[in-house]
Amino acid sequence: MRIKSVQAWWVRVPIEAAKQHRSDFGQVTTFDAAILRIETDDGLVGWGEGKNAAGSAGSYGALVHMLNHEVGPQLIGRDPADIGVIWEMLYNGVRHETAAHSGHAMPQLARRGISVAAISAVDIALWDILGKSLGQPVWRLIGGRKVERMQAYASGGWASTDAIGEQLKSYIAKGGFKALKMRVGSMDGAPHVSAARVRAARQAIGPDVDLMVDAHGTYTVAEAKRFVGLTADCDLAWFEEPVIADDKSGMAEVRASGSTPIATGESEATRYAFRDLAMLKSADIFQPDPAFCGGISEAIKIGTIASAFNLRLAPHLWAGAPCFFAGLHVCAASPASFIVEYSLGANPMIHDLVQETVEAKDGMIAIPEKPGLGFTISERFLEAHAQRI
Repeated sequence: MRIKSVQAWWVRVPIEAAKQHRSDFGQVTTFDAAILRIETDDGLVGWGEGKNAAGSAGSYGALVHMLNHEVGPQLIGRDPADIGVIWEMLYNGVRHETAAHSGHAMPQLARRGISVAAISAVDIALWDILGKSLGQPVWRLIGGRKVERMQAYASGGWASTDAIGEQLKSYIAKGGFKALKMRVGSMDGAPHVSAARVRAARQAIGPDVDLMVDAHGTYTVAEAKRFVGLTADCDLAWFEEPVIADDKSGMAEVRASGSTPIATGESEATRYAFRDLAMLKSADIFQPDPAFCGGISEAIKIGTIASAFNLRLAPHLWAGAPCFFAGLHVCAASPASFIVEYSLGANPMIHDLVQETVEAKDGMIAIPEKPGLGFTISERFLEAHAQRI
């Protein structure tokens, strides 16, 4: 079996006005992703996803061009089962053979960001192909499935102080969630405004529902520490991305300032960044995004680092279907996983891009049973929303 063709598209899906939300990213009017299709010479098709924007909207022309014109040609004729070998080849670039024989990485200079996003898309698609070729779900190939259903948390929460309680309670009614995440940070201005929204949320949902907050890396260290103090009695399950990902020592300072667990990682690429988070004691919960961190292969390694440091894994899955399903398989197999992100914002890239119904019941998400990643792409929907670039 050999790789015959590689094709990527920038898929942009408009979000109807009534379902749009506003955060520090501004008004979110589209859901965008780079969707990748890899086909083998015996007709198997694997689907992947790459992201260069952590939010749902972004510009994907450069990433798609890279996949189609730089990465794709390197894959033609290769055995798609050589997943790890292909990962290292793309990461190390022209020195990949030297790196392989030497036993250590010699990555190309542009080794992060868009480069790893492209590798992520390829890696996810190759695992999909491997599972389909063997007639097995991916989780069985990466260690097995520890649960048939994984606890999920409803991810959203942009409403104002007087409306946040009702917004979060509507999430509970919709999917029976026992854990909820809301947004805070620069979208509110000063930390005390975010803290007031958190207090209103906690009062509305009561003490028995886990409440997480996400600042999208928009606080300074001083502001984040102030927020931790202002919400110390709100029993937050985690404080996500309190400061920018590039300030790992600052994040460690925030973590040391209180007892609220710190979660981060959606803006990080490769195992090396998460090694640094662990060594600096910057986080309690790792949140790699499979479509950005390096795919399923790298997410597994990141989960191993989390387990080795007695930390936990909760992947960032505000994403399209290939990334979301990849995260489900990683969570199913990782000993460090404990919860799955489920978007309560408008997400046509999950619900309309695939033929399967993706939903939470009793606050739980079922782990896919079908071979590969376990979904069927609606190619008609994909074609309708593919951008011409």
